[in-house]
Amino acid sequence: MIDRQIVIPAVAADGSLYPIEKMQAHITGQLHLAVSVFVFDGDRLLLQKRAQGKYHCGGLWANTCCSHPHWRETVEDCAARRLTEELGITLPLRRHQTVDYQADVGAGLREHERVTLFSASADRTCLVPFPDPEEVEATRWISLANLRREITRDPNSFTPWLRIYLDRFPDLSFGQAA
Repeated sequence: MIDRQIVIPAVAADGSLYPIEKMQAHITGQLHLAVSVFVFDGDRLLLQKRAQGKYHCGGLWANTCCSHPHWRETVEDCAARRLTEELGITLPLRRHQTVDYQADVGAGLREHERVTLFSASADRTCLVPFPDPEEVEATRWISLANLRREITRDPNSFTPWLRIYLDRFPDLSFGQAA
């Protein structure tokens, strides 16, 4: 899948935002805004396997949803939009802290993100995702203990950012909502 040109907010040295084309941000490793959503049912997390055709990390397991706000879009609006676009679900989201990370995501691309974390609660017996096949190959619920075991056994089956989040937040509790 080739992404159409999408303009996202990049972060300048003084903290101000400026528009940059999404692929350019990943080619140059420019710091840019992002969101990551985690949907839980108790200690179980809804994972998505990224579609093979994604511009990076295709076929890898990731948290429920992650993306980049469009230029002039709020992170809250982006998180809700992408949860619906990628998985066909709508849930009330709680905003948590914002963290920075960098990761090599292959094919000469780098993530250098200032990511705002969101979470939601759901009943997995009632929540039925309708994944967009261009975005998501599969979904599954997994306990945090099993997720940690799988990542230890086969880290390359998971996105770099999910491994980073689990390293920084072992129980995936991100503190109080912002």
